[in-house]
Amino acid sequence: MGEHSSPESIKKAVRTYMFVGAALIVGTGLTVWASFIHFGSNAWNITVALIIASVKSFLVAGYFMHLLSEKKAIYATLATTAFFFVALMGLTLWSMNDFPSFTQVFGGK
Repeated sequence: MGEHSSPESIKKAVRTYMFVGAALIVGTGLTVWASFIHFGSNAWNITVALIIASVKSFLVAGYFMHLLSEKKAIYATLATTAFFFVALMGLTLWSMNDFPSFTQVFGGK
């Protein structure tokens, strides 16, 4: 049996999804409304738009894609990504000055 085996848990899950869906609709309306307001500069307008988009993307990823309940898999993927990122940056820094002696680098003499 799955996580939603009883009628009560199914009703609770549906209620959660309906709430998140309503929040996404409100967020979309808020995005459209905020696009007509000038917050002083383009930087502030972009900041407000990114904040609204971040909240909406968290709701979609967390609830509709079920990423809030998949913590172990997400942390493993994040740790693997961080490991390879650090390894690639380390290799880049290690080989930064590793050129053959007859090569001119960046227009050198």
